[in-house]
Amino acid sequence: MKRAQDNPELAETLRRRRFLGVAAGATAAGLLGTGTAAAAQTGGATAASAQHGRGGPLVPRGHLGIQLYTLRDQVQSIGFAGVFEELARYGYDQVEFAGYTQGTGDITLKQLKRLMRDNGLRGIGSHVGYYSDDPKAYTFATNLTQVLDDAEALGLPHVGTASGPWRYGSTVDGWKRCAEEFNTYGAAAKARGMKFYQHNHAEEFSFATDRPDVRLYDVLLAETDPELVHLEMDIYWAYVAQYRFGRKADGSPAPFEPLTYVLRAPHRYPLFHVKDGEHDETVPDGYRMVDVGDGDIDYRRFLSAVGKTHGGRRDHHWMVEHDQPADSLTTARRSARYLRSLRCGGRG
Repeated sequence: MKRAQDNPELAETLRRRRFLGVAAGATAAGLLGTGTAAAAQTGGATAASAQHGRGGPLVPRGHLGIQLYTLRDQVQSIGFAGVFEELARYGYDQVEFAGYTQGTGDITLKQLKRLMRDNGLRGIGSHVGYYSDDPKAYTFATNLTQVLDDAEALGLPHVGTASGPWRYGSTVDGWKRCAEEFNTYGAAAKARGMKFYQHNHAEEFSFATDRPDVRLYDVLLAETDPELVHLEMDIYWAYVAQYRFGRKADGSPAPFEPLTYVLRAPHRYPLFHVKDGEHDETVPDGYRMVDVGDGDIDYRRFLSAVGKTHGGRRDHHWMVEHDQPADSLTTARRSARYLRSLRCGGRG
């Protein structure tokens, strides 16, 4: 069996991630009985202000993971074995891959699977490139069978891409073409007992160049089969997209609430990326990325709402991530500690 090599297109996509912010819309505020959008933005989701409730944990046991891109420096320096040992000590249950070597050299999928098992971790998903001009590249478009073979060998229940549906441009028809391809990948994954998913950045919530009244993310949702194509909402990027794309090109308001998308179709969102942002309108995107619990995203509110949906505590998985951590192990430890501290019935 061939090993999946780190994907340059994926790495470049992740590096291009821009920093966006948090705001809350009236729709989900009404659903949740919360205050105004401004109140949701500053809803006290910091480690200092979050209070422990008397109920059970908001993140159920077995459902806390981390995107290994966060720890890429440590994977390269101490290897997967050392990183997995640390993650187990911090209380993580799952890992999501961003390449199966990450600069470590010669490691097989069988070895990776054994390392996860030895440390009580489960591989929950993997980010793979969408397409490439190189027919030999490790992407869904060019090597679908190998991508699925590798995910199956690792026992991953999900396999997806962090690449947006930009292959044919930013028009409605271009995104419809991508949606057709995503449906194909989803059907192939489903035939193997896995779920195909797409991970958003901010720009997915921008507007079509040929239809400035149409949000591209809505095209993706409408044109993909909900039984074949799933979503991994990166909560940080979705909220910061609201900061950037809350108005149309003509300046007219176009508010949206990321949480509302999830509440409308919770079964489509098996995975979430959990990262935090500190409000700062002196930067172009309005927020600066920080460790989970240090910023202004109200994670107690978000987790509570998703947990109340049908199968909410069984069917959703929460992946910590930070694109540029100052100390990746510290970020992993502090973020896990904060999320584990959130209890049902506590105050945010």
